[in-house]
Amino acid sequence: MRTLDRAFFQKDLNIAAACVLDQKKIATYQKELAQDILKVERLPPVRTVSSDNLANSTSKGLLLKPGVRTDDESSWSPKLRKLVEAHQVLVTPYTLKLDYNYWTYHDIMSAILPESEQDEIPVGFSVVGHVAHLNLRDQYLLYKTLIASVLQDKNPTIRTVINKIDDVGEENEFRTFRYEILAGPDDMNVEVKEQDCIFNFDYSKVYWNTRLSTEHHRLVSKFQPGEAACDVMAGVGPFALPAAKKKIWVWANDLNPESHHSLVHNANRNKVSQFVNPFCEDGHSFIRTSASRLLNSDRQATLQPKVSRSARNQSQRSLGETFKEPKIFSHYILNLPATAITFLPSFIGLYAGHEHLFHPHTGAKLPMIHVYCFSTKSDDNKAEELKICKEISEQLGYEIGKPGDEKMEIRDVRDVAPQKRMFCASFRLPMEVAFRKVEVV
Repeated sequence: MRTLDRAFFQKDLNIAAACVLDQKKIATYQKELAQDILKVERLPPVRTVSSDNLANSTSKGLLLKPGVRTDDESSWSPKLRKLVEAHQVLVTPYTLKLDYNYWTYHDIMSAILPESEQDEIPVGFSVVGHVAHLNLRDQYLLYKTLIASVLQDKNPTIRTVINKIDDVGEENEFRTFRYEILAGPDDMNVEVKEQDCIFNFDYSKVYWNTRLSTEHHRLVSKFQPGEAACDVMAGVGPFALPAAKKKIWVWANDLNPESHHSLVHNANRNKVSQFVNPFCEDGHSFIRTSASRLLNSDRQATLQPKVSRSARNQSQRSLGETFKEPKIFSHYILNLPATAITFLPSFIGLYAGHEHLFHPHTGAKLPMIHVYCFSTKSDDNKAEELKICKEISEQLGYEIGKPGDEKMEIRDVRDVAPQKRMFCASFRLPMEVAFRKVEVV
């Protein structure tokens, strides 16, 4: 089957049902006849049952499991036999009709695909708003429209199904990808909810990964209200907006103009624009310029408390709470796994000449760097962690430490391919790097 035929998935099961003559006792008898009742996922046992022996021809009844037969009382439980003898229940034949709506996606795929292709039935997909994003292997491309149709049927919130036809970033440096429409309209303007924020964007023009929602939450949970964070590759704001909701000052940058446009829109929609400073610049230079610009920034935000309508008319009202932007960043986020480590040289000499702003002259610490990267995968990640530390040290020109050291935390984020894994390395910018004098040629 290459074109979906929903009528093909019809099946009749001839079983028995227990008509309950006193409808008020349906729930009671459902418990008492637990040994006899049909227990199948997605099949409620209470049904309308027809019988010539009923006064009104139809009645509510309980579906009985296949082993219970109308013509063999020995297949009945003692409780069922007792209720029949007391004329409380009538055992009658029942035809259970199962149609396309009953069967799951996996059931249907198992029935359609050849046995040779059923070892890895395509079940994994990302949902971005109303769009389901598939990445089908070559052997399933013959069935792609059929797969998409079933997927759409079995997931009511999905209106569009797409299949990726190249690797992310292969199309351009903005991490977008080419795709084909398998089902539904070519509408990629989506709305996504994550961490109490609403994101609107054109999925065909920006990068978004639903599978990173847990990582977004994990990292933002480390930030404290009143801190400043610099998101160098911010995208549409999955780190920036939840952080801003926590009253964290976020300088959010992305080279993609479409991402920048969506970021500005989303900051306004989520009412956090006071705490989000959006940019559309090259990330290498932004790391350095953002630090120097923040030193000279005097931004502040005043948040008005929520008041009742009656309080709005009173002359004595709260003036709100005012937050002042700090002069230094507490965190830098570099979420561009393919190349983010190569941006680290921009931190060399970042605060040269400003040593007096930090410990031991003040209580301020140098910022934490959270850099994402790809590596190979193994059971314990030991070799990968050593490799990541070595790469970071080479980029900074300073021995950053080893995995497990107090100075370095490397987190396994997610698998992205059979032999490829995404990591996040977090470390505090060393003073030997931040204060190093850099010769200007």
